[in-house]
Amino acid sequence: MSMPTQGSGLDSGYHPTAGAPHTDAEVKNSSLGDLMRQVTTDLSTLMRQEVELAKAEIRQEGKKAGKAAGLFGGAGFGGYMVALFVSIAVWQFLDNVMDSGLAALIVAVIWAVVAAVLYSAAKKNAQHVRGLKQTNDSVQRIPDALKPHPEGVTR
Repeated sequence: MSMPTQGSGLDSGYHPTAGAPHTDAEVKNSSLGDLMRQVTTDLSTLMRQEVELAKAEIRQEGKKAGKAAGLFGGAGFGGYMVALFVSIAVWQFLDNVMDSGLAALIVAVIWAVVAAVLYSAAKKNAQHVRGLKQTNDSVQRIPDALKPHPEGVTR
């Protein structure tokens, strides 16, 4: 599966004469129907390319989000282990003030460190999920003539 192209927006479905700039003579010798057909064809090609670009970006960003979700899950499990060992430590302290309770607390602190490291990694990874940046950039390059200008329209 190929990635949509960036920049000129050309792909295998593009016809060089369909989107090429036209001279004044070509435009004057063309009928309105021909010009509308060319515009419609170019817009259709542009929209297909934008949809393909969006799909490719969603797949890429989805993988990053999945990895971040897995790391957050690991941090959640680490937090669960902290709660478990802190509970065991409190129970042991009540039962046997020094020896086994202190050992359980040390294990709980280790799990707290593991959970903190996993959370930090998940947060850092989640910041790399950036949305559909290429699609947004490409859509912003659509000529102003195709964008609505409601302030200049009178009803």
